[in-house]
Amino acid sequence: MDLYNVAIVAHVDHGKTTLVDALLKASDSFDSHKGLAERAMDSNDQEKERGITIYAKNAAITHQGKKLNIVDTPGHADFGSEVERVLRTVDAVILVVDAFEGPMPQTKFVLKKSLELGHKVLVVINKIDKPMARPDTVVDLTFDLFSNLGATDEQLDFPYIYANAKAGIAIQELDDEQKDITPLIDFILEHVAPAESNTEASFRMQPATLKYDNFLGRIAIGRVYEGVLKSNQAVTIIKSDGSKYTAKVSKIFSFEGMNRYEVQEAQAGDMVAIAGLPEIYVGETITSDEEAEALPAIKVDPPALAIEFMVNDSPFAGREGQYVTSRHLKDRLEKELETNVGLKIEIQKGCDGVKVYGRGEMHIAVLIETMRREGFELQISQPEVIMQEIDGQKHEPIEMAVVNVPDEMAGSIIEALGRRKGIMKNMKSENGNTMLEFEVPTRGLLGFRSNFLLLTRGEGTLYHSFDRFAPHVGKIEKRTVGSMVSSVTGATMAFSLWKLQERGPLFIGPATEIYEGMIIGEHNQGTDLAVNPTKNKKLTNVRSSGADEALTLTPIIPVTLEMAIEYIKDDEYAEITPKKVRLRKKLLKEHDRKRAKVKQAENL
Repeated sequence: MDLYNVAIVAHVDHGKTTLVDALLKASDSFDSHKGLAERAMDSNDQEKERGITIYAKNAAITHQGKKLNIVDTPGHADFGSEVERVLRTVDAVILVVDAFEGPMPQTKFVLKKSLELGHKVLVVINKIDKPMARPDTVVDLTFDLFSNLGATDEQLDFPYIYANAKAGIAIQELDDEQKDITPLIDFILEHVAPAESNTEASFRMQPATLKYDNFLGRIAIGRVYEGVLKSNQAVTIIKSDGSKYTAKVSKIFSFEGMNRYEVQEAQAGDMVAIAGLPEIYVGETITSDEEAEALPAIKVDPPALAIEFMVNDSPFAGREGQYVTSRHLKDRLEKELETNVGLKIEIQKGCDGVKVYGRGEMHIAVLIETMRREGFELQISQPEVIMQEIDGQKHEPIEMAVVNVPDEMAGSIIEALGRRKGIMKNMKSENGNTMLEFEVPTRGLLGFRSNFLLLTRGEGTLYHSFDRFAPHVGKIEKRTVGSMVSSVTGATMAFSLWKLQERGPLFIGPATEIYEGMIIGEHNQGTDLAVNPTKNKKLTNVRSSGADEALTLTPIIPVTLEMAIEYIKDDEYAEITPKKVRLRKKLLKEHDRKRAKVKQAENL
C-alpha cells in the first residue's frame, strides 16, 4: 500500500480542523452510522471551549487502496513547538488560507517553518462561500508571502485548489461543479510523492509527539524513517547527548480515521505510535541497530515568556484545592515536561516557587487551566519577557501584530499601540474595515488584549506572532489604572460596592468573601486605593427624602484566568483555585505596602 504523509497548517480559525473532518468523512473506511462530531480532531476540553487547536494530532484515511496520514496542527503561535516537530515527520504541507482574510501572521510563521525544511507546499483557499471572498486576490497575496519568505523557484510554483470545508466541497477551478471533497484528495495524491519505504535498512524512528496513557504509560508517536519494527522487539534509544540504552517495545499502533489500532509490525514511511519505552523523549532516535547513526535533532524555538508558579499563601489557601503543596506543584510541572516540549521549568532555590518558561500567554494559560481543573491551587506572578544578549547588547522579542477593526476605531488603536512602542508598518481600509500591521515588543502586547476588547467594543480582531529579536526599546507604560484593594476581611455589601463603583469598575459582586489585600476592582485615578467594601448602610428611625435611593450596581468585570495574567503588576499575584481566580497584592497589609514603597523610593 502506498503511504502519503502530510501536515495541515494554517492561521487560527482558517478552517484546518473542519477540513480534516471533511477528509475523514471521505475515507473508504468511514463508518457513516457512527458519524463524526464537528471539529472532531479538537478532542481536548479546552480545545472545544476555546475553538482552537492546541495539540498536534494524527489521523489517517484510505482512498482507492492508498493510505494518507494527516497531522492536524495548532494555528496559534504559542503552540508553535507542536508545529515545528510534526513538520519533520511529513513529506508535504497543506497550507489553508481564508478566501477573505488572506495570509495572516501565523500563516507566515507556519509557512516559514515548512519552507525552511524544504517541503513541498500545497495551498487550499478555504471559505470560498464567504460573501466577501476574494479567492484570486488571496492566491496572489499567498504568492507574495512565499516570495518574501525566500521560497525556491520550485516552491513558488505551488499548486492550489479552492474549498468550502464546512460543506465538504473542493474544486480545482472556481466555475467547476461543487460536489464533494474528493478533488482535494486526488489533488494531494497527485502532487505529493509517496513516502520512501526502505524496509531493508535497520529500523530508525524519531518521536515527534508524546502521549500518556494510564495503562500503557508514555506513547511515542512519529514516523518510521527506515526498516521494520515488530511487536516485543528490543530496541536501542540514542539520546540527544549521544548516550544509549536498550528497551523493549510492548505494543505498536497504526492510525485509521481518528483511532489508533494495534498492529504487529511498523514499516518504513508509516506514522505509528509505540508503547513500552517509559524514558523516551521527543527527538531521540529509536533503532534496532546499536551502531546506527542518530537522526538529526529536532530544534524548537526558545521560550519567550516566564511566569513564577508558587504555593498559594493567601488567607483562603487550601479551601478549594486538592493539591496545594510545593511538592505537588513541582511533580506536576515535571510530568508536564514529558509531553510539552515548548515548556521549560526552573526550580527556584530557597523558596517554594517554580519558574515556568513558555512560548506565550496562551501557552502558559492552557497549562494553568489544565492544572486547576485537576484540583491544583497556586498563585502566579506577573509574566516577564525573556531578553537575550546579542553582541553585548540587550535584545527583546518583537512581534508582528495584525489588527482588523471598523474604520472609526482605527485611530484609538494606533494611539494605544503607539504608547506601547508599536511601529505601524501597513494600513489598508476596505468595506468599512481597516487592517493595521504593527511591529510591537512582546512586552507591549502583554495585557493589551483586554484593553483592545474595550477599545473596539468586541468588534475587532488581533493576531500576533513572534517575528525577531531587536534592541531593547526602553520603558513601556502599560496599565494606566490603579487597583482598589480591600483593607478588611469579610463579605462584601451591596451598599459599599454601590458607593465604590464610581471610583472604577469592580471585579466582585455583593455577598462575596474577601480578605485584606485582595484586589476588588480598578481605580480610575491610576493609584492604588485601600477601601472597605464590607460596610452596610446605617439604619435609623429618622426618615428623609434622599435616604431610600435605589441601589443600582453596574455589571462587574469577571476575573478570568487570561484577564488575571494580563492585569497583574509586579507587586501583585493572581490566586488560582479550581473554583475561583482572585487578584491580590503581594503584601496584604497596607502599612507593609507603604513601607515597601518608601524603601523603593530610597533605593532609587
